[in-house]
Amino acid sequence: MITRRMLRIRAARNWVVPFLPSDSVSPFKIPSCECLHRNPRSYGSKGEGTDRVRTRGRTPVRRLKLVQAAFFDYLHCTRNLPYVDAENISKNSPEFVMKLLGSVVGDGEDAGRSAARFLRYHPINEFEPFYESIGLSRSDYAPLLSSSRLFLIEDGALLENYRVLCNYGIDHCKIGLVYKRCKQIFEWDHGVLSSKIAAYEKLGISQSAMVKFIVSSPYVLVGDICKDFVEALDELKSTGFRVEWIEEHILDESEVRWDRVLSLLCFFRRMGYSEQELQKLISHHLDMLFDDSGSVAYSLIGFMLKLGSSMSDIFTMLLQLPSTRIREFLSNLRRCYLFVAEIGMEAEDVNDLLRSYPLLLGSCCLNRPNTILTYLNLGKKKLCKIIKDDPSIMQHWTKGSLIERNKTRRTPSQKINFLMKWGIVRDATDSEQALKVYRGKGEDLQERFNCIVEAGIDQMDVVKMIRLCPKILNQSKGLIEKKIQFLVTDLGYPLSTLVNFPAFLGYNMQRVRLRCLMYSWLKGEGVVDPLLALSTVVASSDSRFVDYYVSRHPSGPEMWRKLKENILMV
Repeated sequence: MITRRMLRIRAARNWVVPFLPSDSVSPFKIPSCECLHRNPRSYGSKGEGTDRVRTRGRTPVRRLKLVQAAFFDYLHCTRNLPYVDAENISKNSPEFVMKLLGSVVGDGEDAGRSAARFLRYHPINEFEPFYESIGLSRSDYAPLLSSSRLFLIEDGALLENYRVLCNYGIDHCKIGLVYKRCKQIFEWDHGVLSSKIAAYEKLGISQSAMVKFIVSSPYVLVGDICKDFVEALDELKSTGFRVEWIEEHILDESEVRWDRVLSLLCFFRRMGYSEQELQKLISHHLDMLFDDSGSVAYSLIGFMLKLGSSMSDIFTMLLQLPSTRIREFLSNLRRCYLFVAEIGMEAEDVNDLLRSYPLLLGSCCLNRPNTILTYLNLGKKKLCKIIKDDPSIMQHWTKGSLIERNKTRRTPSQKINFLMKWGIVRDATDSEQALKVYRGKGEDLQERFNCIVEAGIDQMDVVKMIRLCPKILNQSKGLIEKKIQFLVTDLGYPLSTLVNFPAFLGYNMQRVRLRCLMYSWLKGEGVVDPLLALSTVVASSDSRFVDYYVSRHPSGPEMWRKLKENILMV
């Protein structure tokens, strides 16, 4: 039998605006049928729900529409909320509807019936979907929820003032901004909010403009007529700006403090701007007034004053500002300041640079200094000189621009001279590669070279060693001496071993000690060749050494472990 409730759900489904058409992608993630939360309480016959939920070929969007329709039916028919309110809440609370969907079993018409049963036997906190529907995030409305109040009708003032704002023309989803910025509006008695709005309309402010002002600065409704708000509008109108033009350029997302706006307008007057100049300034940069209520403009003026600019210079600069937003302009100036400070430019030169070229530098979003230094292949002092000689070159170093690499390379003559002297490199191509391989100054490389020669190895043999293993010259003189002494004194190998195995100087001494001690033990046990070359013992990987040599003796792995622990503890 088809009940009256089923008929209401079907009727509601015909007019409830779905989140998207059935052939579209849902605007928020809908879990697959297999992943839906199972409500432990089943309202249907035994075995109902599970099999149907798992049926393939069903569209989740259809189930969503049915649940949404059941939710609307609950709000409008069961809780007696007005038609429009129930529609707004059910359409604009996707997170709550998804949570409700997780408590639904079955598919098709069963989903709608299951949602209706759930709502009938499980009273919900109606404030949760209401707050979500007006645009508040979970973190905003979670502290407002209370277990002592579940039904919206229990807060008559909230609903009354919400309906006043909706009926006045404020978008349902923007009422959350009004609530966050001035919660006390929603606590007023019947008729108070309407009378305050009417008072502003008597001053000649249109309804569309008032809608914009209420969202961006709802505090103007608190108390009597906001004097700062009215004076700021009068000041703008006297400069030639219509309220409708101001309305078009105010963003709902940014809260406007009219006392700060009025203060900035008065400050511009004191700076000496004429009506025409002030109109030009504001028309090109309305964000100067309304971006953080003029705080960004004050920050820009203060920044230039700290650099030593006069009010006359700032006056001229503001009139000539480029088309970029003032917040972006200030950010670029600060980035330039940090850029030249980081490359070591003198403080006096930094201030002079930014005072002299604020419009140029405020239009450049520079790359990081390290990026520029790398591309141009320059040192910081050289870069400072280039900037001081021609500051306009900085406009070519902005993010996203193609920076031409400097092909001329400063040749570190000492290093190249040393390498060419001993025949380690032979031409320019080899020199370029060698500069990447050998670390340190030319005098450092010569010192390390001499250290090996002084140990008793012929110079030409040392050259051969370096060609075979270039990294031995990247170690300090002290470390090279220590490794040579360890090879000869502790391990007992002749110095000539290094000529054939120069890579020895590149290995960690702990690794060499562990391998040699293990090899000595294995020789004593008679399980390895006693004439293995040092390169064979040291150069092979740990896994290969263990498999080929250590595992030959039953106690080898245990001895290897003990030696490793003892050496690591040293």
